[in-house]
Amino acid sequence: MNITIVVPTHNRLEYTKKTLSRLLEDTTEEFDLYLWDNASEDETPEYLKSLKDPRIVEVILSKENAGQTGAMNYAWSKTKAELVGKLDNDCLVTPGWTRIFARAHKDIQKLGSVALWHFPFEDFDEALAAKKVVEFDGHKIFRHPWTCGSGFILKRNTFLKCGLWPQGSYVGTTGYFLKIALAGYINGWYYPLILQEHMDDPSSIHSLLHQSEFNKAYEDSYGYNYADIKEMKKYMEVREKIIHNLMNDPYDPRYYVGWRKKLRRVLSRFNWAKIK
Repeated sequence: MNITIVVPTHNRLEYTKKTLSRLLEDTTEEFDLYLWDNASEDETPEYLKSLKDPRIVEVILSKENAGQTGAMNYAWSKTKAELVGKLDNDCLVTPGWTRIFARAHKDIQKLGSVALWHFPFEDFDEALAAKKVVEFDGHKIFRHPWTCGSGFILKRNTFLKCGLWPQGSYVGTTGYFLKIALAGYINGWYYPLILQEHMDDPSSIHSLLHQSEFNKAYEDSYGYNYADIKEMKKYMEVREKIIHNLMNDPYDPRYYVGWRKKLRRVLSRFNWAKIK
């Protein structure tokens, strides 16, 4: 199955070089690659234009920060590939990942977003996760209504049915993936897990967090600019909350919307009031 991948960039050239070097190092992996730069102020545009690889279809230098959604909507609407994906410019992929995901999509008709695991393997609790690991047509998926947006592949027909991503550099991916799950598609991580190294994570040897203060290392990230993560303490709190959600919360996408969502909020406030 043909694959189109888009990599959005915004500054952080040190990460971008490592990301694209790893992505392109396996020349047997077949995909079309769109590189979309969101108004970088460092040397990222020049670097992207200098890359030579037959899989690079287009380098787009946006004059404004259209975010990941602008990049995906552009590339995915332009391509005719059967599969579309996105990779963040701060992640190191496991070579061969596209072939594995392509086979899963070919075999599982209702597979939605299938993703690379973006935390260290040590953060994955096999015992807790077992209840959400399900086999479909010879492939196992650790199911969750949404996956990470940092490295995933989706059928283009699913994108066409569900429509464009909401526009804006501040827009995350969770809501769109939940929309896909509510439409009956299966989202999740391929299992056994296929890892990607998130270089922003403190566990990564490549993390800029080891080289400079938090604000400087993290200032060009989505979390810093749009999720109000301005200090390491908040970063780690959000990180643990996400992992807890993935390991413990149910797969049923209806759990996260409507009256069920409202009820959980009420109970959460009640329990917090009792603690105080």
